[in-house]
Amino acid sequence: MQTARLQPIGRTASGPPSARYVSVALCAVMSIAVFANSAAQAQTASPQSPASAAASAATTLRTSAPEGTAIVAPVKPTAPAASAAPPTAPAVPAAPVVPAKALFGAAKAAAPLAPRAIGYYSRGCLAGGQRLAIDGPEWQAMRLSRNRNWGHPALISFLERFASDARREGWPGLLIGDMSQPRGGPMLTGHASHQVGLDADIWLTPMPDRRLTRQEREEMSAVSMLAPGNLSVETKVFADVHVRILKRAASFGEVERIFVHPAIKKAVCEATATDVDRVWLHKVRPTWGHDHHFHVRIGCPAGTIGCQAQPLPQTDDGCGKELSDWYVLLTAPPKPEGPPVPPPPPLTLDKLPADCRAVLEAPRGQPAATTPQ
Repeated sequence: MQTARLQPIGRTASGPPSARYVSVALCAVMSIAVFANSAAQAQTASPQSPASAAASAATTLRTSAPEGTAIVAPVKPTAPAASAAPPTAPAVPAAPVVPAKALFGAAKAAAPLAPRAIGYYSRGCLAGGQRLAIDGPEWQAMRLSRNRNWGHPALISFLERFASDARREGWPGLLIGDMSQPRGGPMLTGHASHQVGLDADIWLTPMPDRRLTRQEREEMSAVSMLAPGNLSVETKVFADVHVRILKRAASFGEVERIFVHPAIKKAVCEATATDVDRVWLHKVRPTWGHDHHFHVRIGCPAGTIGCQAQPLPQTDDGCGKELSDWYVLLTAPPKPEGPPVPPPPPLTLDKLPADCRAVLEAPRGQPAATTPQ
């Protein structure tokens, strides 16, 4: 019986197929043994990375294997596949932020509740608001499309009495601008205050001797009292009668502040320099803007719960250092422009007094005014 000779891989084998298969198997076993022995020696000699140890073992195997022996390369171990992350629930979109000004600006009629000024002048609302008639014996309401001729009954009473007194001072009648919205609150445009029904803008332009049309009340412009440069009044338009009506407004006990441009405050101080009665001047407060109207603010009506009062102004006439400080601001060079500052987040209903929610949700009350043709 003949013994089959093992033929190296890659050469022609003359023996039967089974002998060739045995040859391949023996070569594979030899390759594995050589690789394992080389890897063990490399680990004992010096620490190597897995890649270096594998390379070294492969080199040993190639040099020690008989010529013609097939080399079985070691298979590099692979890390187990990372398990798939569990599916996440889809993100729920945040509810849109609704500014309080959009809610109060949409109210077309007063809340049918007991009259109350709720909160502060710049953060509050108005319950039981009363509409000022668009035409009175000594006044006309302006900018009727804004629907801002509403106020606390105490403000309405003051305006009616003041209009009558102003005529006795030689003023033909009041043109009344923005007061409050039907339910107060923040406005869509313009003012930060005027929210509780205790503020009113009165034009420094006298009322004409006829009733204005709706279009005229929308398009007519109030006249600025300032001269070029905005540091003094224009004497052609600002006269003694303006000083008299400001003094008359300040004479009402409920009036706490009258806001005007610093140049108007200066003109009033100079016009009354020799007057004995100057106590009322502390109510005339200089501020930015207010060059074509004066802004009257009355205090919280007596006994009102939830109305936040503003500290009373100092009793000094305000014609000294306070006015000088304003002129420092007016004449200061403009500041260099810096990076744009993002606007503050809008005031929302939850930032107003809690009672303002009830005011906003109250059923429809007194309808808005009809307008002249």
